[in-house]
This record gives sequence, C-alpha cells and structure tokens, in this order.
Amino acid sequence: MSSGDTKQMDDLFGMASASDSLPADAPLAARMRPRTLEEYAGQSHILGEGKLLRRAIEADRLSSIILYGPPGTGKTSLARLIAARTKSRFIELSGVEGSVADIRKAVGAAAIEARNGGRTLLFIDEIHRFNKAQQDALLPDVERGTVRLIGATTQNPFFSINSPLVSRSQIFQLQPLTVEELIALQYRAVSDGERGLGDLPVDLEEGAARHLATVSDGDARKCLNALEIAARTTPFGADGRIRITLAEASESIQKKALVYDGSGDDHYDTASAFIKSLRGSDPDAALYWLAKMLHAGEELRFITRRLVIFASEDVGLADPLALPLAISAQQAVEFVGLPEARITLAHATVYLATAPKSNSAYAALGAAEADIGTGRTLVVPPHLRDSHYKGAKSLGHGQGYQYPHDHVGGYVPQAYLPEGRTYYTPTRHGAEARIADRLEAWRQQFQESAIKQTGKV
Repeated sequence: MSSGDTKQMDDLFGMASASDSLPADAPLAARMRPRTLEEYAGQSHILGEGKLLRRAIEADRLSSIILYGPPGTGKTSLARLIAARTKSRFIELSGVEGSVADIRKAVGAAAIEARNGGRTLLFIDEIHRFNKAQQDALLPDVERGTVRLIGATTQNPFFSINSPLVSRSQIFQLQPLTVEELIALQYRAVSDGERGLGDLPVDLEEGAARHLATVSDGDARKCLNALEIAARTTPFGADGRIRITLAEASESIQKKALVYDGSGDDHYDTASAFIKSLRGSDPDAALYWLAKMLHAGEELRFITRRLVIFASEDVGLADPLALPLAISAQQAVEFVGLPEARITLAHATVYLATAPKSNSAYAALGAAEADIGTGRTLVVPPHLRDSHYKGAKSLGHGQGYQYPHDHVGGYVPQAYLPEGRTYYTPTRHGAEARIADRLEAWRQQFQESAIKQTGKV
C-alpha cells in the first residue's frame, strides 16, 4: 500500500492503526486501554489460559467474531488487541453513523491492503444498529476473507443481528467486570505514570476504590473516568498529596444507573429471574428482581401480568386465593399508580413466593392438548350432547345423563370421556390436598360403579 493510500484511509476512518497513540487529554479509560492480553482485565471465561478465544488469538486462527456484552466490558479494547496481536490494520466503523457506502470504502481499503500482503480487521461498534441491507453488505467480503469482522453489540446477537451474519461468526459473550477487577484497574491507573495518573501524587483509599467499583456496575469505562474526575478535582492536602476518600469518590460518580433495555435481554432476563425466584419460594430474591425492574422503569402492567399468570401456572390449586389476590393487585396498581403501587407489588410478590406451589392444573391442560394435537379427536358421548332443542331427543342426545345434584353429595359415577382418560393428578401441597382426597373418593366410586356394571375388575 502506498503512503498516499495509507493516509487516505487514515483520514477516512480516523485511527486506522490499533497501536496509534492518544492525545494527552483523552479520557483515562481510553488512555488505559490494555496493550497486551496480559494487561486485559476480566473475561477469563473466554480469555483465560487454554480458552478458545485466547488460543485462536495466539495461533492467529481467528475468523469473524461478534463480541456481545454490556458497556465498559472491553469489547473495543479486545478488538484492538486482536488487531495488534495479529498485525492487522484496524478500521473502525460505528453502527450508529455508518452506511453501506462506508462499508464499501472500508472493504475497498482492505482489498488494497490485501494486495500488498497485509490484513485488515474491520471493527463495527454497535453492529446491531446496522439495518438488514447494511449487514447483508458485509457478507460477501466476510466469506471471501477480504476482512476479518469483529462486531460489538450490547444486544443479544441472536435477536438483533441477521441470521446469515451470525451463522458466519463466532459469538463470545463478555461479562461485567467484578468489583475486585475494577479495584485493580484503578490502582494500576493511579500508579501508571505514562498513561494513567502516576504524574499526580494520588493516594486512593480502599473504601473509595471499592465504592467506585461497586457503583460502576462492572463498567470499566465509567469507573476509570470517575476516578480521573476525583483525581483532577480534589485539592492538594497540606502534605502536597491528593487524597481520594469515600467522600470524594461519591461526589465524582453519578447516581447509579441500571443497564436495562426494556425490550431486550435485560428485560427478559430480569423477568425470568423474578418468576424463577417466585417459583423457588425465595421472597428475598423475588423482591430484589422486582426492585430492579421498578428502578429501571419497567412497565407496571408487564409485572402485574406476570404475577397473574404465575398465580395460576405455579401456585394454582395449592392456594386458591393466589389468583384473586394477583387480580386484586393488578387492579390496585392500575388504580393507585406509582409510587404507592410499589407496596402492592411487594405484597403480591411476597404472598406468591411464600404460597404452596402446584402446577397440576397447567400440566393437566398440557397433557390434554397434547392428546388433541397428536391423537384421534374424541366424539362427544350421546348422553353429554346438547338436548335443549327440538328433535334432540329423537337423536338420543342427552338420554341417560344423570344430574349430579339429584344425588347424595352432588356426585354420581358417570363417564364424561369415552375412553376414561386421566389428565389431572393433584398434589398434596397446601389446599390441593383436600382436592386430592375428594377426587380420590370420586374416582374410587366411579371404578366400583364400572365394576358393578361390567362385572370386570
């Protein structure tokens, strides 16, 4: 590639080399980007010794990949590390601002690089923001190997990225950094005189570092930038040192904001944790996930709808009061609204979490539906057919039907299914134990009656 071509590509895509230096006034998080895999913090589940991604990087056998994870977990840093480690030119596009024309220019630059014996890594941040046409435009050159694609996304790629592109890429999920990993990053930044805050006489107290790490919710960018604000704005002490205590740290980071997409993974994952905690009879966990949804502004109707469904699906007949209570909670939430609706939701959540559980009715319906879907549809027996119209009697409809209320206990042994199938098996949890006793007695009467009529055991 000629120097003119190189400069043109640099001008087009900004920082085109993974090793380019940053200006001195760049944010601390950008200056402290790891230069080697050894400096990279977190993600040991995919980058630890012997893990697939690390082996692929070290062997330079990496194909196109998609890095999926919340903000500040190192997606861009990892892409730059891969480019540097594999001696590839680094081109970065944004899914927010990029266009098909930008993709074609980037691929054209990669083709020039390839003709000169070089390789190009095309990094697309927020790749889920690309529309279908833009994502499709990448496919031919990804397949030909003109570029190695690394896409970064905070959205589940199996939902937000076209299937053809996903099928041609390996997916790696990045996790939020732990508190201890973020604390270590802060102390590394404080001691780094070349890129970090080592040029300042900073004393970072452990309580302050832990607070910044905790409130950052696994986001390294947020944590390091808050640390820099604390270091640059805290006055020198009498001893000429900058002492960052818990007070300075608290003032340097904004109120904790949840990473929560109301229509994506966070929405469904948190709701799943909420329901599973209710089903597992853990009121503490259920309240936590409820609090997270409320804090994030989850739609109240979504929460109450899940509670109503849960009352029938998972509590069921073990506590017949669960469903009316859930319905009452739904109506109360609609009537009261926030902030007081939180109290009603907590009431219903604790009740349902601590109620006895039974999914017997739900399971019984599933079994009946399976029979209808896979087996022969049963014909309604003549004695159960409608007899409230002229001519029904001549057809034999309703004949032989016994009215249960005319019998002692309101029950009479009588077949309601031609083949006598059984779907409902009550548990002995909570109030359903009484149902089990009644049903057992009725089924016993039915069997005894059938024996008398047929003479068969």
